[in-house]
Amino acid sequence: MAWTTDEWRGAGIPAGYGAGVAMLIHCTRRLAAMLPATSREPQAETSPLGSWHAHLYRIDRRHVVMFCHDETRYTLYLPGVRKAEFGELGHWFKEIFTASLAYMDMPESQVLRAELALGPVTFDTCTNRSVLASLKRMRYRLDAHVLEVADVMLLDPISVNRGLCRYAPRRGKSIRVADEAMRECVAGLPGRVPVRMPTR
Repeated sequence: MAWTTDEWRGAGIPAGYGAGVAMLIHCTRRLAAMLPATSREPQAETSPLGSWHAHLYRIDRRHVVMFCHDETRYTLYLPGVRKAEFGELGHWFKEIFTASLAYMDMPESQVLRAELALGPVTFDTCTNRSVLASLKRMRYRLDAHVLEVADVMLLDPISVNRGLCRYAPRRGKSIRVADEAMRECVAGLPGRVPVRMPTR
């Protein structure tokens, strides 16, 4: 659904916001082999939300892509990706990411702001061991859900993703729950609106 000019102004989104930014995803070699274009050279990070890592798994004979936000370790998984759909992986990632934000009861204006802050997708293969280790731990957490069903496609990705993001990774001396850290990142984007914290 397209927003009107008045709705954009009402949401506090500056004119031209999101222009010139690109979402950077650092891919493992296994995932890069399925993508149409992946750079071996480091790409510039221009999104105000930062970059992500992604890895490709085979679960129940399905292609499953897991994404991990470099800064917050906010993790998402996308099940059942078909070979022809890898060319639009950036689109599918945005769909699951914005749906996960909406599932956290974030205001629609903030969800849109986050979507614009991602920009078009770029891929490189310059990965970080620490983030990949976080992805590996989240795969184990996902496996606990997979064991409860006959096929990974029977899981509700939005609900499971929220469960994955309730994880608090230890980074140095600080511990922050991943979804709360992502909420802070989105709230800090230009044109912020009040954040409704979830009830416990």
